[in-house]
Amino acid sequence: MKSSAAVGIALAYAILPVASQNISGPIVNLGYAQYRGVENASVGVTTYFGIHYAQSPTGELRWQPPQNIESHNDYDPSSVIDATEQGPECFQDTPFWSLTNTTPAVQPGVEDCLLLDVLVPQNPTSSRLPVIVQIHGGGYAGGNSETYPGYALVNQSAGNLIYVSIQYRLGVFGFLSSSEVRNDGVANAGLLDQRAALMWVQRNVRAFGGDPSKVTIMGGSAGGGSVLNQMILYGGETNPPFRAVISERPWVQPYHNNSILDSQFRELLAATNCTNLQCLRSLNSTALNVGAEAATLAGYTERPMLYGYGDYYFGPAVDGEYIRDLPSLELQRGHFSKVPLLVDTEAYEGYTFSNLSQTTMAEEDVDLQAIFPYAKGTFFTRLFQLYPASDFNSTFFQRQTIFGNFIIDCPTYYMASAVSDWGFPAYKMIFDAGTEMHGATRPFLHSTNASEINNATLALIMKDWYSSFAINLDPNVQSFSGTPKPYWPQYNSFDAMNFTIMDVNYTMIGAIEDPDAAPRCDFFHGQSYAVRN
Repeated sequence: MKSSAAVGIALAYAILPVASQNISGPIVNLGYAQYRGVENASVGVTTYFGIHYAQSPTGELRWQPPQNIESHNDYDPSSVIDATEQGPECFQDTPFWSLTNTTPAVQPGVEDCLLLDVLVPQNPTSSRLPVIVQIHGGGYAGGNSETYPGYALVNQSAGNLIYVSIQYRLGVFGFLSSSEVRNDGVANAGLLDQRAALMWVQRNVRAFGGDPSKVTIMGGSAGGGSVLNQMILYGGETNPPFRAVISERPWVQPYHNNSILDSQFRELLAATNCTNLQCLRSLNSTALNVGAEAATLAGYTERPMLYGYGDYYFGPAVDGEYIRDLPSLELQRGHFSKVPLLVDTEAYEGYTFSNLSQTTMAEEDVDLQAIFPYAKGTFFTRLFQLYPASDFNSTFFQRQTIFGNFIIDCPTYYMASAVSDWGFPAYKMIFDAGTEMHGATRPFLHSTNASEINNATLALIMKDWYSSFAINLDPNVQSFSGTPKPYWPQYNSFDAMNFTIMDVNYTMIGAIEDPDAAPRCDFFHGQSYAVRN
């Protein structure tokens, strides 16, 4: 049922009449609404916080497609909405393996959270600037529009970039995908939120001085996985609402099968004392949030476990309509939007998502059975041939390598190969600097705090590369900082090294052959339905 619920929205921001003239700060007029932003002279950016891009997805609109805000609002176009402070974040969700308190409790956030922030340079070089749209990470369970702030990128680009950061429904609110939901709503609602935000940008970014034909979507971790999902949405659109993509450490967690998705739904019903989807829609958001935490706990502790250490319970799933098959298979078949790609990964992607308390092979076997519940005995035989214990100094590092490879490293290989095979430029990096762990690039690209960056020159290089790609579709064209840097070749440039990537580490920056273009990733690719990504 596609609801036609009331269009009223409970605004979290003050609305000021234009006639009062007691307004400081720039105002942008979108036609259906006006917003007052806040200037930050230290970074040369004006920010418009917390702009609704869709109607509040509450009540009958839970697990329904987002409704565009232009025709679903109660705004007074003659008044100005105060957009000078960060808006509320979406309800957060926490996997059991990362909890210190295992009693289900209300997590922070609100349900009326389909918001975005727009960062505009105070001295733009054009009235039609390229735009980066940032999709935050957090395992499809956490994060908000300021998780990956854009101030450093906009500042260094010297008036050449606009940066939009979006929020989307998380956890049970965005990724409940059982058959019941698909029959009376939509699966992957969080991904549809992301697409709705991209369409809002297409309709409205001109008012901020942006060019809707020059949009690059960018994301790290689950944001990087979201970028991939936007590429394969609807089987891959010929004219998507973006012209290029930056996928950082793409988090491509297992797309659980229908059996597990239906078990999630039953666990949620049991935890909320509901018997059907309509009851779940009638719950207040706090009750649903607590119920989801209880279901997440049950999914990790019951036998058989429905998800393993490092995985997140709720996430994207194959629904046949929006996500039509596993990402690796959609890439292999050419079912994705063909646009230029920049993708990266870090040295120890699986470290954060592996259990330091596991010290024996018996423990690792149980753990991997939970991560790969659909795999047969021959899968594990071959897996340990490719990752022999003799290659590692502990079972922990063996496990972190397996996990990091299949869930992040190998997808970067699949993405870069697929894009370049279709004749589009692809650029791949392995980042072995900073912490070298998942998220290591973040301070180099997003921080304005020098104490968070252990190599200021490298931070300048990174922002130059990524900004140049968003503006020119090539990381080598512009150097805003004037910092010398090596040439970053395309992934499959047919020169001395095919599958060429940029390697950034503590002792050098230069081109090498992709270590992920190797038997380990080829094995996982051939086992797509076992690893489910």
